Amino acid sequence: MTTFDRRTVLIGLAAIAALPAIPAQAATDHAIAIKGMKFDPAELSVAVGDTVTFTNMDRAPHTGSAKDGSFETGKLAKDQSASVTIAAAGEFAYFCKIHPSMKGVIHAA
Repeated sequence: MTTFDRRTVLIGLAAIAALPAIPAQAATDHAIAIKGMKFDPAELSVAVGDTVTFTNMDRAPHTGSAKDGSFETGKLAKDQSASVTIAAAGEFAYFCKIHPSMKGVIHAA
């Protein structure tokens, strides 16, 4: 390696070391309330790796169940919560298995 090549490499390494660290994006927690026989919000945009917490505020039991099976809260009684992590990008339609007319969608990028 010539002097010029070494100097170029050292300058390049020094420049890289001087760059500010880019922090990894922390996962975000999102909330979906189940109230009035509806999901609120019924449509939600999240990042891959984010957590979504479903909380049942109705007297009736409910679930938050992805149509494609990618997540499932199980049956939630009044005031119970369950969290799911969105593991992949895509559009995830979900519904309540007990009350199938209750529907929502999570958009993950």
